[in-house]
Amino acid sequence: MNQARIWLVVKPTVGLPLFLGTVLLISLLVHYSVLSNTTWMAAFFEGGASAQVSQVAAPDAALAANREMTP
Repeated sequence: MNQARIWLVVKPTVGLPLFLGTVLLISLLVHYSVLSNTTWMAAFFEGGASAQVSQVAAPDAALAANREMTP
């Protein structure tokens, strides 16, 4: 850790709770902004209907032939 000397200035009993509290606050702010600015997140948490998944197209015959040629 290249900033180990910070604990000579700030006690770990003060610095660690301050650091972890800041991480918690930022995390809560990010989660709040995602929940308030998107419509799909709230529907996901409430168990809303899932989105329709489109069918994947079948591969071309040329791709299949190319696979057969490769060793």
